[in-house]
Amino acid sequence: MSIWKDQGPAKKDAVPLPPEPSPAPVREVTAAADFSPTVSNPPGMRAAPAPERDAKESLIAADLTIEGKIEGAGHIRIAGKFKGDVNVQGDLTIESGAKLNGGVRAKKVIIAGELEGNIESASRVELLASGVLIGDVKAGSLTVAAGSRMRGQADFGWEEDKGTSRSTAKASGADAA
Repeated sequence: MSIWKDQGPAKKDAVPLPPEPSPAPVREVTAAADFSPTVSNPPGMRAAPAPERDAKESLIAADLTIEGKIEGAGHIRIAGKFKGDVNVQGDLTIESGAKLNGGVRAKKVIIAGELEGNIESASRVELLASGVLIGDVKAGSLTVAAGSRMRGQADFGWEEDKGTSRSTAKASGADAA
């Protein structure tokens, strides 16, 4: 008499089971993770130049509204609404339909949406055709597309260490060309 019983079918009747699928690799996410979303541009908006390879880009999505302060070394892309100051060593892009209320310090600022606040320091500012800027600008260079709107004072082409301004332009509520 045996102590155990055969619980399953005999070996000759056994049907081989398919191999279990291996689990998908897990990607560890940390605060410094690479968040490089692929965003298709809406019709009529030109594609922004690709950010520098070593800098990270953070996105505030179109369905988000955030209030606070942004500081850091990476690039910022705003597609939603943000209320607060932005101080980054990288680039700031405000997409069409997006709105930023607050002061800006960035290397390069591209405005396709709306900015209500001053650009205190930037090497380059681009106001695209769909862009609206309500505030003052201090930048190394300023590009204004036909159809864009600006209300405020613009200082560009200046050198900060000399404290002199080569060009100063004032814009009123009229369309900039």
